Amino acid sequence: MTIRVLLVDDEYLIRSGLRAIVDSEDDLEVVAEASDGTEVLPLVRSLRPDVVMMDVRMPTMNGIDTTRMLIDKLDDPPAILVVTTYENDEYVYDALRVGARGFVLKRITPEGLIEAIRVVAKGESLLFPAAVRQLVAAQADKRKKRELPALTDREGEILRLMATGASNAEIAKELYITVETVKTHVGNVLAKLGARDRTQAVIAAYESGFVEA
Repeated sequence: MTIRVLLVDDEYLIRSGLRAIVDSEDDLEVVAEASDGTEVLPLVRSLRPDVVMMDVRMPTMNGIDTTRMLIDKLDDPPAILVVTTYENDEYVYDALRVGARGFVLKRITPEGLIEAIRVVAKGESLLFPAAVRQLVAAQADKRKKRELPALTDREGEILRLMATGASNAEIAKELYITVETVKTHVGNVLAKLGARDRTQAVIAAYESGFVEA
């Protein structure tokens, strides 16, 4: 199955470089390019890409507003992977908060970029624990502390392990429970936090102080 990718970046050279990397793989295909967020929704509706690689700093409509628009307007939005120059960029932080599945730096290796696309295309979050901690710490003084709803002891354990970037299988091994049980607890945690995915749940855990950044 081919993973269909939409590239969104206001710099032609960046898009060209990303296209060369993506199209070099047999299971990946660039279906279109956009130079601004205003072009994205019509392209997504007509071409149905699996992954949108999104720059966050664009002149007319930035990546945060574009991500929010896709999440709000579409019943089944594509996975959004933020591509950025700056690791502690507040734009990246806000894009993750509104629904992007993860982010990569523009200096990432081609192999790393390809793997990131494949991860988010499978519906998984691309969690780099150290990077998320840095993002939260960099924004801590600018954000109001978030209240976290009550979790059971087991759900709290699950959330803390999610914040380390642990997979369901790794959590199951750590807690001596089945992967199916982990999936159930993760689903309950996401529901209680009102989070679409693990990235949003981990950010909520840090913002509330439940997990220390």
